[in-house]
Amino acid sequence: MTANGNGTSETADVLVCGHISVDIIPRFLPGDSDSGRMTPGSLIEVGEAEFSTGGAVSNTGIALHRLGTRVRLAGKVSDDFFGSLTLKLLGDVHPALTEGIAQAVGETSSYTLVVNPPGTDRTFIHCPGTNDTFSARDIAWDKCSAARHFHFGYPPLMKGMYDDGGERLTGLLQTAREKGMTVSLDMAMPGKGTAAYAADWAGLLAKALPCVDVFMPSLEEMLMMVDRDLYERTALSGDELCESVSAETIQALAASLLAMGCSIVVLKLGASGLYMRTAAQLSPVLAGRLPASTVAAWSDRELWAPCFRTNVAGTTGAGDCTIAGFIQGLLLELGPEDTMTSAVAVGACSVEQLGATSGIVPWDQVQARIRSDWERLPVGRPLADWRWEEQAGIWTGPEDRRSNA
Repeated sequence: MTANGNGTSETADVLVCGHISVDIIPRFLPGDSDSGRMTPGSLIEVGEAEFSTGGAVSNTGIALHRLGTRVRLAGKVSDDFFGSLTLKLLGDVHPALTEGIAQAVGETSSYTLVVNPPGTDRTFIHCPGTNDTFSARDIAWDKCSAARHFHFGYPPLMKGMYDDGGERLTGLLQTAREKGMTVSLDMAMPGKGTAAYAADWAGLLAKALPCVDVFMPSLEEMLMMVDRDLYERTALSGDELCESVSAETIQALAASLLAMGCSIVVLKLGASGLYMRTAAQLSPVLAGRLPASTVAAWSDRELWAPCFRTNVAGTTGAGDCTIAGFIQGLLLELGPEDTMTSAVAVGACSVEQLGATSGIVPWDQVQARIRSDWERLPVGRPLADWRWEEQAGIWTGPEDRRSNA
């Protein structure tokens, strides 16, 4: 792969598709002890706001671009102020990034107010806008014939991707597969009480995942979608979900998702790192994209990559950037250990800046930082029967083929 990030989108290696919006991120003042308390009737003084494009299309797409990958974006905005701002912000990164964005007339573009006070998790106030009406008609498949990989993000925030039980989403994923692309899918957490929250996600995933090579949701999203009782019990307890759920529960969840038909499950665990489980036999499309020796290295694996220690400025888009690092590793035909390590490294770069992609640096700089004895964080739970691989900086699980060889 020629990883230069330049050229027209017709030569793109990756087509990133799905949800796009404008993020409005107020900067909280340092040392303000009241900034985390959003009490009714109060006034919280903040600094300047950062405006950036948000959503999976922008976050994962721009991160891949900054890493050095040739990318085409496919999303939908309107002809209103926020739509024009979305296109301007994308064009400021690189003019070619705007070429695949459809622009509707008379609709409302998507925007998100990101409330990210220090010392607490962020809150999103979101208008889905044109994401709800996005469809296959908004993708110019003929303009991305060179693409090797298709990534779709945030269907729970796009009404047309879930209100028919996932038929349209599955059709998009199947089209990408038929065009010879490997496919990855990311999710998002819908608001409680919304139509998306009430949707039959287990049924939708059963339709969609046979068309997916790499499924990369968060642990929280998957518990909400396939184990609602456990998710709601944990939420009521007030415990931090990614730190309180046992390794055994994570393993069982990943196994159930693999059984639905995808080749690789990657669960984003926040500060606890990244968990991966792979099928014994990869899909023909994915296996055909990798050298034979690399196919064997990816089959029947179970790995857990700890996060890198860093100074956190903001976590918006960190999961999307982690996905970009994982996709880049696949494109470069790296083994699973190096791909997982690179993914959490790109995610760590993301959180060092307030904007989702502001901290992303070229791939060779990420790799140099990994080689510089960058400290890792603990995974936050006991890993019984797991083995620490010192050189790779990875935990190998009890279901890993190499551990049992």
